[in-house]
Amino acid sequence: MTPYRQLRMIKPGRVIGLALFLLAAAFPVDGFSGSWSAIGLDGKYTGKQGQILVIKVPTDEDTARVQGTFLGRKVQLFSETRPGEPKGFVGLLGIDLQDEPGTHELAIQVTNAGHSRSLTYRVEVVKEKFRVEHLKLPKDKVDLDEQGLARWKAEQEQVKEALATDSQSRLWQPSFVEPVSGKRTGIFGSVRIMNGQARNPHNGEDIGAPTGTDVVATNDGVVRLTVDHVFSGKGIFLDHGLGFYSMYFHLSDVLVKDGEAVKTGQIIGKVGATGRATGPHLHWGVKLNGARVNPYALLDLPFKSETQPAILSPDPDAVSAAGAPAP
Repeated sequence: MTPYRQLRMIKPGRVIGLALFLLAAAFPVDGFSGSWSAIGLDGKYTGKQGQILVIKVPTDEDTARVQGTFLGRKVQLFSETRPGEPKGFVGLLGIDLQDEPGTHELAIQVTNAGHSRSLTYRVEVVKEKFRVEHLKLPKDKVDLDEQGLARWKAEQEQVKEALATDSQSRLWQPSFVEPVSGKRTGIFGSVRIMNGQARNPHNGEDIGAPTGTDVVATNDGVVRLTVDHVFSGKGIFLDHGLGFYSMYFHLSDVLVKDGEAVKTGQIIGKVGATGRATGPHLHWGVKLNGARVNPYALLDLPFKSETQPAILSPDPDAVSAAGAPAP
């Protein structure tokens, strides 16, 4: 597999489904056309369930702290200004796959030197039509016994605790990459009927690939947690800063350790079929501000990098130190 197939880069003009109100671009932007006008009090954004919106708040207060609240979820914004463009703060707003369709309020608070001001934007959430998948799995992969249920609950608490505190700085860089190239076998948001029983919507993308295929980091970040869980198998949680996390599950091998810094395109694991899986594949998930979003929406973001990230081999010392993932 060539680096070009393994690392699918952002393509100019690939901004399908993004509704962006940008008074000034935070990064170089490809594929924009048309005008975006403010509606209502301060402005309006529109996006479908599972999508990502780019928020721009114009302000010349470089030292200000800018954060928002949307449907009870915190949205962190960061200062980003290019020469010759108005100053401002930028943030990524995730629309959860089950957010209620309709118009909701995005409340922005700008705080500087003890003074604060509030802005209000309207966000229209549009219902997405998700597919229905019927899956037949071994009974022990679907229904847990008492011991398995207790383990699952403990694993959920482990993840919740590990992701409870967001990094306060942006770690990710403009360009995002696909962690592995292969056939999409499980579609984000699909309603899964397992052995005739309705389950929660699929909150990631499944990408089929042979066992042992390299899995790379979608962007710069820090390994927040490595696991070996009953359902997700061997997995990695990457923290990209400001409430943005990516997840990689069902791995055969984990090649990084908790607390390790990784770069875009760095090999962090290998495709496998651990946990609840009927065959080798990668489950790729993203949480943004607590919202479950389509990971492929990252590749549609209108940011570009001056250089293409290369595939980076893991640090041999880090690999030997990683050992087996924590149970």
